[in-house]
Amino acid sequence: MPMPIQSPPGTLPSLSPSSPSSSPSSSSSSGGLWDSVDGLHAWLDAHGAVDGREALLLRVLKLSEEVGEVAQAVIGATGQNPRKGGITHSWDDVGAELCDVALTALVALRSLTPDAGEVFTRHVAKVAARSLGGDADAAGQERRAAPPSR
Repeated sequence: MPMPIQSPPGTLPSLSPSSPSSSPSSSSSSGGLWDSVDGLHAWLDAHGAVDGREALLLRVLKLSEEVGEVAQAVIGATGQNPRKGGITHSWDDVGAELCDVALTALVALRSLTPDAGEVFTRHVAKVAARSLGGDADAAGQERRAAPPSR
């Protein structure tokens, strides 16, 4: 379970890397994650008002709604909407909304392909190799091992 982000109201949280205890191992959680994504995909297929291509398009559009909720939470956490009376959200709310964006994207990807886990893993590896250079795995290990800066 992630550690809550503690920041004074209206200030930005520290963006330092997570400590090892607050960052779950991808190998221990990825199976459960994709089982959940598959389950949510099946549930949406069973309970959706539309199917096929239209369902896929609506799931992709759902991302825009979720990103808007992240923006609303950031505005609320920084107190930038005086009409609503100052601070209306916490940074934990922002984190929860970001999780909704990630989950919505994974379910949309699963709607696009039954091999979503493999597609995502390959894509992450390509982005990490391009961004971090030849030793992307080592760079990630070093970052997770570093203590958080305060």
